[in-house]
Amino acid sequence: MGLELVIFIAAILFGIFLYWRESNGNGAYRFLNKIVNSKELQMSADNPKGFVYKQAFIPRLIFVVSFFLVIALVLEFLFPISVFASYDGISAFASIASGTLIGTYVAHFVIRSSKVIDEQSDSLSDYVENTFEKGKDLIEDLKTKDAKVVEEAKKEIENEPEEEKKSARERLKDKGLM
Repeated sequence: MGLELVIFIAAILFGIFLYWRESNGNGAYRFLNKIVNSKELQMSADNPKGFVYKQAFIPRLIFVVSFFLVIALVLEFLFPISVFASYDGISAFASIASGTLIGTYVAHFVIRSSKVIDEQSDSLSDYVENTFEKGKDLIEDLKTKDAKVVEEAKKEIENEPEEEKKSARERLKDKGLM
Protein backbone atom coordinates (compact mmCIF):
# COMPACT_ATOMS: atom_id res chain seq x y z
CA MET A 1 0.00 0.00 0.00
CA GLY A 2 2.88 2.38 0.75
CA LEU A 3 4.52 1.89 -2.63
CA GLU A 4 1.19 2.35 -4.36
CA LEU A 5 0.69 5.67 -2.58
CA VAL A 6 4.17 6.83 -3.62
CA ILE A 7 3.42 5.81 -7.22
CA PHE A 8 0.11 7.67 -7.09
CA ILE A 9 1.70 10.90 -5.79
CA ALA A 10 4.51 10.64 -8.35
CA ALA A 11 1.88 10.16 -11.07
CA ILE A 12 0.04 13.30 -9.93
CA LEU A 13 3.31 15.23 -10.18
CA PHE A 14 3.94 13.72 -13.62
CA GLY A 15 0.45 14.79 -14.72
CA ILE A 16 1.11 18.33 -13.53
CA PHE A 17 4.42 18.37 -15.41
CA LEU A 18 2.82 16.92 -18.56
CA TYR A 19 0.02 19.49 -18.58
CA TRP A 20 2.39 22.39 -17.87
CA ARG A 21 4.75 21.25 -20.63
CA GLU A 22 1.93 21.05 -23.15
CA SER A 23 0.58 24.43 -22.09
CA ASN A 24 3.91 25.98 -23.10
CA GLY A 25 4.10 24.28 -26.51
CA ASN A 26 2.42 21.46 -28.40
CA GLY A 27 5.03 20.48 -30.97
CA ALA A 28 4.61 16.71 -30.56
CA TYR A 29 0.82 16.91 -30.95
CA ARG A 30 1.17 19.20 -33.98
CA PHE A 31 3.72 16.80 -35.56
CA LEU A 32 1.44 13.80 -35.00
CA ASN A 33 -1.48 15.79 -36.40
CA LYS A 34 0.51 16.55 -39.58
CA ILE A 35 1.40 12.88 -40.03
CA VAL A 36 -2.10 11.48 -39.41
CA ASN A 37 -4.38 14.09 -41.00
CA SER A 38 -4.61 15.41 -44.54
CA LYS A 39 -3.80 19.05 -45.29
CA GLU A 40 -7.47 20.10 -45.02
CA LEU A 41 -7.99 18.40 -41.65
CA GLN A 42 -4.79 19.57 -39.95
CA MET A 43 -5.09 21.91 -37.01
CA SER A 44 -4.47 25.60 -37.49
CA ALA A 45 -1.18 27.22 -36.52
CA ASP A 46 -2.66 29.16 -33.61
CA ASN A 47 -4.51 26.19 -32.04
CA PRO A 48 -2.96 25.46 -28.60
CA LYS A 49 -4.62 22.03 -28.15
CA GLY A 50 -2.35 19.17 -27.14
CA PHE A 51 -2.60 15.56 -25.96
CA VAL A 52 -3.92 16.62 -22.56
CA TYR A 53 -3.94 20.43 -22.78
CA LYS A 54 -7.40 21.80 -23.67
CA GLN A 55 -8.80 18.30 -24.23
CA ALA A 56 -12.04 16.83 -22.95
CA PHE A 57 -12.00 13.98 -20.43
CA ILE A 58 -12.34 11.03 -22.83
CA PRO A 59 -9.45 11.98 -25.21
CA ARG A 60 -7.31 12.78 -22.20
CA LEU A 61 -8.14 9.42 -20.61
CA ILE A 62 -7.42 7.55 -23.84
CA PHE A 63 -4.05 9.26 -24.26
CA VAL A 64 -2.92 8.67 -20.68
CA VAL A 65 -4.00 5.02 -20.57
CA SER A 66 -2.53 4.21 -24.00
CA PHE A 67 0.72 6.03 -23.12
CA PHE A 68 1.22 4.00 -19.95
CA LEU A 69 0.05 0.82 -21.69
CA VAL A 70 2.77 1.21 -24.32
CA ILE A 71 5.36 1.88 -21.61
CA ALA A 72 4.21 -1.20 -19.66
CA LEU A 73 4.38 -3.39 -22.76
CA VAL A 74 7.88 -2.14 -23.59
CA LEU A 75 8.99 -2.83 -20.01
CA GLU A 76 7.48 -6.30 -20.14
CA PHE A 77 9.32 -7.22 -23.34
CA LEU A 78 12.67 -5.60 -22.57
CA PHE A 79 13.04 -6.53 -18.91
CA PRO A 80 11.96 -9.57 -16.95
CA ILE A 81 9.22 -7.54 -15.26
CA SER A 82 5.72 -8.95 -15.53
CA VAL A 83 3.60 -5.84 -15.27
CA PHE A 84 0.24 -7.45 -15.95
CA ALA A 85 0.89 -10.83 -14.32
CA SER A 86 0.09 -9.80 -10.75
CA TYR A 87 -2.29 -7.71 -8.80
CA ASP A 88 0.52 -5.33 -7.85
CA GLY A 89 1.34 -4.54 -11.47
CA ILE A 90 -2.28 -3.90 -12.42
CA SER A 91 -2.79 -1.83 -9.27
CA ALA A 92 0.32 0.24 -10.04
CA PHE A 93 -0.88 0.72 -13.63
CA ALA A 94 -4.27 1.94 -12.40
CA SER A 95 -2.61 4.24 -9.84
CA ILE A 96 -0.32 5.73 -12.48
CA ALA A 97 -3.14 6.33 -14.96
CA SER A 98 -5.57 7.81 -12.43
CA GLY A 99 -2.86 9.89 -10.73
CA THR A 100 -1.74 11.36 -14.04
CA LEU A 101 -5.32 12.29 -14.92
CA ILE A 102 -5.83 13.93 -11.54
CA GLY A 103 -2.51 15.75 -11.96
CA THR A 104 -3.58 17.17 -15.32
CA TYR A 105 -6.76 18.55 -13.77
CA VAL A 106 -4.86 19.99 -10.80
CA ALA A 107 -2.45 21.71 -13.20
CA HIS A 108 -5.40 23.02 -15.24
CA PHE A 109 -6.89 24.53 -12.09
CA VAL A 110 -3.58 26.10 -11.02
CA ILE A 111 -2.80 27.57 -14.44
CA ARG A 112 -6.32 28.93 -14.90
CA SER A 113 -6.46 30.43 -11.41
CA SER A 114 -3.03 32.04 -11.80
CA LYS A 115 -4.18 33.69 -15.05
CA VAL A 116 -7.33 34.99 -13.36
CA ILE A 117 -5.33 36.28 -10.39
CA ASP A 118 -2.88 38.04 -12.70
CA GLU A 119 -5.73 39.70 -14.58
CA GLN A 120 -7.54 40.70 -11.42
CA SER A 121 -4.48 41.74 -9.37
CA ASP A 122 -4.54 45.38 -10.51
CA SER A 123 -8.21 45.77 -9.84
CA LEU A 124 -7.86 43.98 -6.48
CA SER A 125 -5.16 46.39 -5.36
CA ASP A 126 -7.36 49.30 -6.46
CA TYR A 127 -10.27 47.85 -4.46
CA VAL A 128 -8.09 47.47 -1.39
CA GLU A 129 -6.72 51.03 -1.69
CA ASN A 130 -10.23 52.44 -2.17
CA THR A 131 -11.44 50.52 0.87
CA PHE A 132 -8.60 51.90 3.01
CA GLU A 133 -9.33 55.44 1.81
CA LYS A 134 -13.04 55.08 2.54
CA GLY A 135 -12.25 53.66 5.98
CA LYS A 136 -9.92 56.56 6.78
CA ASP A 137 -12.51 59.07 5.59
CA LEU A 138 -15.20 57.41 7.68
CA ILE A 139 -13.04 57.51 10.80
CA GLU A 140 -12.19 61.18 10.22
CA ASP A 141 -15.87 62.00 9.68
CA LEU A 142 -16.83 60.22 12.88
CA LYS A 143 -14.18 62.12 14.84
CA THR A 144 -15.17 65.51 13.45
CA LYS A 145 -18.90 64.84 13.70
CA ASP A 146 -18.58 63.79 17.34
CA ALA A 147 -16.64 66.97 18.14
CA LYS A 148 -19.16 69.12 16.25
CA VAL A 149 -22.13 67.53 18.00
CA VAL A 150 -20.56 68.05 21.41
CA GLU A 151 -19.74 71.70 20.60
CA GLU A 152 -23.27 72.37 19.31
CA ALA A 153 -24.79 70.84 22.42
CA LYS A 154 -22.60 73.01 24.66
CA LYS A 155 -23.57 76.14 22.70
CA GLU A 156 -27.28 75.33 23.00
CA ILE A 157 -26.93 74.82 26.73
CA GLU A 158 -25.09 78.12 27.13
CA ASN A 159 -27.39 80.12 24.81
CA GLU A 160 -30.72 78.97 26.16
CA PRO A 161 -31.10 79.57 29.86
CA GLU A 162 -34.07 77.74 31.23
CA GLU A 163 -37.06 79.89 32.01
CA GLU A 164 -38.64 79.39 35.33
CA LYS A 165 -41.69 77.33 34.80
CA LYS A 166 -44.63 77.30 37.08
CA SER A 167 -45.22 74.24 39.06
CA ALA A 168 -48.22 72.09 38.44
CA ARG A 169 -49.89 73.40 41.61
CA GLU A 170 -49.52 76.99 40.45
CA ARG A 171 -50.88 76.21 37.01
CA LEU A 172 -53.93 74.53 38.52
CA LYS A 173 -54.47 77.58 40.77
CA ASP A 174 -54.25 79.86 37.72
CA LYS A 175 -56.96 77.88 35.99
CA GLY A 176 -59.11 78.05 39.08
CA LEU A 177 -59.22 74.37 39.67
CA MET A 178 -57.59 74.53 43.00
